[in-house]
Amino acid sequence: MTLPAALRRRFEAVVFDWDGTAVSDRHADATRVRALMEACCAEGLNLVLTSARDIGDVDAQLGARPSGPGTLRLAVNRGAEVFAADADGVRLLPRRTARAAEQNAAAAQTAGAPASPLATEARRVEIGLNDPADAARWILEGLWSLGIGPSQILVCGAASGSVGRDALVSAPGVTAVSVGAASDGMPAGVLSLPGGPVRFAEILADQLTRRRRRDPPSVGDETGWAFSVPAIDPRSERAAEALLTLGDGRTGTRGSVVVVVPESAPRVLVAGVYRGHGPETELLAAPLWNIIATNAAARGASRRLDLHAGTLWQAVETDAGVVEAAAFASLARPGTMALRARAPADVVSAEQGLLDADTQEAIAGPARVAEDPGSIAAALVEDRSRQDDGGVRLERVAGYTWQAHGDASMPWAEERARSAARHGYERLLRDHRRAWASRWEVCDARIDGDDELQLAVRLAIYHLVASTPADGEGPVGARGLTGDAYRGHVFWDSDSYMLPFHAATNPPSARAMLQYRVARLPGALQEAKVRGRAGACFPWESAEDGREVTPTAATLPSGEVVPIRTGDLEDHIDADIAWAASSYAAWTGDTTFAHGPGRDLLLHTARFWASRIAVEGARSHIHGVIGPDEYHEDVDDNAYTNVMARWNLRAAARVVDDSIHGWEREAAHWQRLADALVDGYDPASGIYEQFAGFSELEPLIIAQLADRRPVSAPLLLGAERVARSQVIKQADVLMLHYLVPGEVAAGSLVPNLEYYEPRTAHGSTLSPGVHAALLARACRPEEALQWLCVAARIDLDDVGATTAGGVHLAAMGTVWRTLSWGFAGLSPGADALIIDPRPLPASWGSLDVGVRYRGTPVRIRIDPAGVTVAPAGPIDVLLAPTGHREHVGSAGTRLVVPEPQGRPA
Repeated sequence: MTLPAALRRRFEAVVFDWDGTAVSDRHADATRVRALMEACCAEGLNLVLTSARDIGDVDAQLGARPSGPGTLRLAVNRGAEVFAADADGVRLLPRRTARAAEQNAAAAQTAGAPASPLATEARRVEIGLNDPADAARWILEGLWSLGIGPSQILVCGAASGSVGRDALVSAPGVTAVSVGAASDGMPAGVLSLPGGPVRFAEILADQLTRRRRRDPPSVGDETGWAFSVPAIDPRSERAAEALLTLGDGRTGTRGSVVVVVPESAPRVLVAGVYRGHGPETELLAAPLWNIIATNAAARGASRRLDLHAGTLWQAVETDAGVVEAAAFASLARPGTMALRARAPADVVSAEQGLLDADTQEAIAGPARVAEDPGSIAAALVEDRSRQDDGGVRLERVAGYTWQAHGDASMPWAEERARSAARHGYERLLRDHRRAWASRWEVCDARIDGDDELQLAVRLAIYHLVASTPADGEGPVGARGLTGDAYRGHVFWDSDSYMLPFHAATNPPSARAMLQYRVARLPGALQEAKVRGRAGACFPWESAEDGREVTPTAATLPSGEVVPIRTGDLEDHIDADIAWAASSYAAWTGDTTFAHGPGRDLLLHTARFWASRIAVEGARSHIHGVIGPDEYHEDVDDNAYTNVMARWNLRAAARVVDDSIHGWEREAAHWQRLADALVDGYDPASGIYEQFAGFSELEPLIIAQLADRRPVSAPLLLGAERVARSQVIKQADVLMLHYLVPGEVAAGSLVPNLEYYEPRTAHGSTLSPGVHAALLARACRPEEALQWLCVAARIDLDDVGATTAGGVHLAAMGTVWRTLSWGFAGLSPGADALIIDPRPLPASWGSLDVGVRYRGTPVRIRIDPAGVTVAPAGPIDVLLAPTGHREHVGSAGTRLVVPEPQGRPA
């Protein structure tokens, strides 16, 4: 019998009743179904058996001992107990308490995917659940923790007696089929396919066949998790490729159509591997692994990126038929990529392999690209076979190695590819999905009430994770590994806007980003000497060796050559790096870093500021700088620069103790300089003057002149007039309230918001998200939501038509921080997690944010009734509005928050 169309595809998990579905009764011979189940698990299929009977009864009849990479779980005794069966036997899986299960269900986002339990092993503490429906939720959560969503699950039942049947089949996206009699009372939406165990065996056999012939895996399509590009649009194809980038933290592969198309700009980039020197330094393009050379031209393509599993699926229409492919860059094994494709036999050309990044011509065998100073080596293991269905199955496993200096090892690349191929595609996919699911356990941010914004938030988080390594050095450029814009140079964007996300959710990634700065401290010390300064002077644009690579001039579309002065004058980069180090230490409690390289960064940047500051009588000043607002150059006493320098000096002075000798006199000098440093604050108005003389400029209000913002003020008004006016490019003074709210005057947020926001063109993608966070802190949730949506859609809407060069990672960082700090008010205290929430937008039912405080993962849910704290282990929390401190156990607790109106930070 031919299976219905809904079943003629590959599933990643099958949940089924034992009694009446897999076997007719407890006395039936289970030999065939056991062999099918073991074979399916060996090919990567995950199976969940449900039964009202106890484990001894079921296992005596089944006796399956699969070896994986697929899993077999036995939910028996009506789901009260769950066992794992593998080659070593059957073992009982611990279960969570009912209270923890209830809290996890309450925290679930409403878009269809289950809320996976946080730090599962730490929270599962006793055996048994309350009812079959709870068991069904646990099944879905368990599969979710493997990176498998409801849309990839097939539920098979006898239409009655299923453990948690209704809860399983009602999960959005699940495919359900009954193999029992049609009159058994099937829930709506369940396919009827009578035939009992015989029909179920056919379904399993079909899934086994699809795996053995190497069909591409299914990719999740859950609402809020699937980002889709339904067609090839020549006008936006390169932006789409950036948004669909596959990243493992070390490498980035743009999500190009698997068949070469003229509009495409495919790239594989490796973090920290550059070619050239000085301002011309740029990321080195690696050979391409993800493009199939074909004999047919693409007429259209549909692509879908499963954010939860980091996997890209695409179906490409060609003149000769459809090419379907699924690809991923392994988060579990950085530098390893895999692709599976199926196509009509006459579509795939005989010659396969790596392609040259620029010419897109085939490369015979492994390849190495080397251009001083860096190099990248790549190798492929490829298998292609014709199938009985008339198609070709193509499987690729790629291995990359690299060197920032010198030659990358070709043998290492070949061995990486061979080792991964020996591991097997299905195991690679399993490990990759689990790695992504594990990261999402902590870092997901859930908004109840806005599916469109929810997807944009998750896309932002996905790219932050995919662009940042978790070990070694992490040089994260403004566009990460999604494109060539800014040549892959590292700016303050990484330290001030991206690192906070990693420090609070995955500290090893934040530590890697800081290690990039630490390793370049000697270069910064030398640069300061060249400039006649003390301490360390970090470059505005940094690349391979940490020397200044900022261009000194640019050519406008008119042909006019204008100087670029940021490399000479935008000195606040030193304080931004020091702040990033302090932020990491506060979230993690990493004393080894704080007392070692972190302290070195603080001390040497403070020395720079001490040599940069001019003492004039009783006051001290910083002359000739560019602040974050880059519309005004060579100004004196920029408030942001001065206050960040003051913070830097004070923070450095605090770390000088008896363990380091010879710094005491300097520390005292730093304190005096900090106390005397002017900051432009006017107590009468509560406003910080952006720089000396700003209030005397032409008082243009850009909000009144532009129909909408963001807008490029120089294009609208002319660069010269903008420089003479109070129009600013992006948050400047307000960045102080964003980064160091404790360093500015109490109550100054609202006056400065009201003064500076109407004057801000938001000409930088860094600006909308900062304003969103600060408006949230000011208890103006609807205005905050407006700018949050702008920040979240900068790349989705290709604001400014620049996404083709890569996504704007720093803007994505501000999206996350608006939720975690702006609304939820989460910050790391010295010995407690501080929670200081603000009102949510009226359209949101709740906000759920995950962080990791001092090594403990914790989820915080904000809703109109209060705050729910659910950590993976005991932590202390401080509820800022009341000053109430509470020790919270792993089961979580509910805290009542007083109405926050009228108490903006």
